[in-house]
Amino acid sequence: MQLRHFGLLALIATLSFPGWASDRSAVLSGYVRDASGTPQMGAVVQIAGTTSRNLTVFTDSTGFFSATGLLPGIYSVKISAPSFLPAILEKVGLRPGGDIHLKVTLNTLLNAVDIRPRRTSADGDDWKWTLRSAANRPVLRVLDDPGTTAEQQNHDLKASLSFLAGSAAEGYGSGSDVSTRFSVERTVFAADRIGLSGSVAYADGLPTAFLRASYAHSLPDGSGPSMALTVRRFAPSDPYLGNATLQSVALNSADDVALSNVVELRLGSQFDSIQFLGRVTVFRPYGSLNFHLSPNTIAAYEYATSLPNEPLDTDVDARTADSIESDPRLSVANFATQVENARHQELNVLHRVGGNNTVQFAVFSDRVDNTALLGAGEVTAAGGYLLPDVDSGTFSYSGGTLATRGLRLVLQHKFRTDLTATFDYAYGGALDLTQPDVQLQQARQWITTERRHSMAARLGGTLPGTHTHVMASYRWVDGPALTPVDMFNTSLGQTDPFFSLVVRQPIPTLGFLPAHMEALIDLRNLLAEGYVPVVGRDGQTVYLVQAARSVRGGVAISF
Repeated sequence: MQLRHFGLLALIATLSFPGWASDRSAVLSGYVRDASGTPQMGAVVQIAGTTSRNLTVFTDSTGFFSATGLLPGIYSVKISAPSFLPAILEKVGLRPGGDIHLKVTLNTLLNAVDIRPRRTSADGDDWKWTLRSAANRPVLRVLDDPGTTAEQQNHDLKASLSFLAGSAAEGYGSGSDVSTRFSVERTVFAADRIGLSGSVAYADGLPTAFLRASYAHSLPDGSGPSMALTVRRFAPSDPYLGNATLQSVALNSADDVALSNVVELRLGSQFDSIQFLGRVTVFRPYGSLNFHLSPNTIAAYEYATSLPNEPLDTDVDARTADSIESDPRLSVANFATQVENARHQELNVLHRVGGNNTVQFAVFSDRVDNTALLGAGEVTAAGGYLLPDVDSGTFSYSGGTLATRGLRLVLQHKFRTDLTATFDYAYGGALDLTQPDVQLQQARQWITTERRHSMAARLGGTLPGTHTHVMASYRWVDGPALTPVDMFNTSLGQTDPFFSLVVRQPIPTLGFLPAHMEALIDLRNLLAEGYVPVVGRDGQTVYLVQAARSVRGGVAISF
C-alpha cells in the first residue's frame, strides 16, 4: 500500500508543476574529429529544433563546440567541414537542464567506402542496462548530464551472426554446446524498428531452437509501444521423461509513456503458453514509474513477475538491445511441470556525482514460488523430481518458495572512458540447504530462506593498442546459498556469482568487407565455487549451485 501511495504522490506532484522542468534551458556540446581521431577546427555545427530558433556554432582548435540556452525538445544536428561529407544526427532529445555530449566523426568520400559499424567506447557497455527493454524490467533512460554521450549512428540495417561453442550451463533448456545465433534489425519509416533474431543449437536428435520477431515504435519524446513474439523448442533425449519436448510461445507487449517532463511510466505483460508434460499458460505483468528528481537523480518504483534474462553487457550471444521477453524457468514435481512464479517490488534512487561517479540505493521485496534451482552432475535416474539437461551436464530442481526483503547499494567510478570499476553490496534472503548429506528427492523439505550478505566487485575496460574489451567480476556471499541474494538485480552492480571473465577481441578484417568481427570468451564461476553436495536417487553425488562452471567461446560478426 505504501508503494502504491508513493507512485500516486509522484504522479500528482508532476502534473501539478509541469512548468518547473520546462523553464530550465539545456546544453548541447561535443567534439568533431576525422576518421583518424584528429580534431577538426572551424567545423560548422547547425542545430535545428521545433522548440527554439535555429542556431549555428563553430568548433575550436580541439574540435569542441557548445550551444547553450536551448529549450527542451527534439533537435537535428548537421556538422560540416571542407573536404568532408556532412554528418547529420536526427532526433537528439534534450531534457530540462540536461547536457548532451556528442562524439561526431566526419568522413571523406574514401572513408565512406568502409562501411563497418563503429563501436562505441567501453563505457557504453556499463550503461546498456539503461537502454534495454528486458522482460519485466523498466526502461530507465540515460541521465541528461555532461557524462552522457551519443555516438553518431545512421545505420538503418543492423545484423549480427555468431558461432558459439560451450553450453551456458543454466539448467534445463541450456541447449547444446554448439550453437549458431543471428540477429537482424531494420529501421523503417524513421520511427519504427523491426527485428528478427534466433538461435539453433546442435543437440542430439531434433535441434534446440528459438525464433523471435519484434516491433517497436518511437515517438519524439522517446516513448512508444513495443511487441515481441518468441517461439522456442527444446528437445532433450531423456528416456526417464519419455523424451518429452518443450515447446513454448511467448507474446510480450510493452508501452512507454512520458506523463510529463519528469515522469515516465512503463507498463507491459508477457503471455506464455508452454507445452511440456502437459500444457501450462502463464500471464506475467510488469511495470515501472520513473521520477526525474533532477538532471542527475532518478527515483523509481519497479514491479516484476519473472526473473530477467542475462544482462547485455556480460552476454556474448546475438541478442539485440530491444529483446523484451524472458525465458520460462521450469522444474518438475511428480512428473508435473512447475513454472517458476515471481513477484518483485523495488524502490530505488540513482544519483550521479560529477561525471565519473554513480550511486544507487534500493530496497526490495521478493517472493518466488516453485524456484527453479540449478544443479550440476550426471543424473541417471530422474524419478520425476528434476529436469536434466544432458548436453550441459546440469539440471533444474524445484526448491520451493523464497520470500525475502532486502537492500542494495551500488557504487561506480569511471577512471576514464574505457575503464570502469563497480562495487555492489546486497543484504537479503537466499535459499539454503540446512541439512547436509540428504537425498536429492528429499532436499526440498530442508531448503529454507536464510539471511545473507553479498558483495561484488567488477572491473571492465578496453586495453589500449589491441582494443581488447575485458570484464572481470567476483561476487562473494557470507555463507552457503543456492540462489543469489538479490535475484532481480539489473542495476549497474549486477554480476554473476563468484569469479567470471568476459573477453571480446576485435579481429582485423579487410577494409572492403562490410563487417566487424570479434573473438569471444565467456567464463562463468571459473573456480567452481559454491557447490552444495546432495545424493541422487542412483546413489551418485550431484550438486546444487548458484552458478555452474561454464566455458563458452566463439566468433561474432556484425554488419
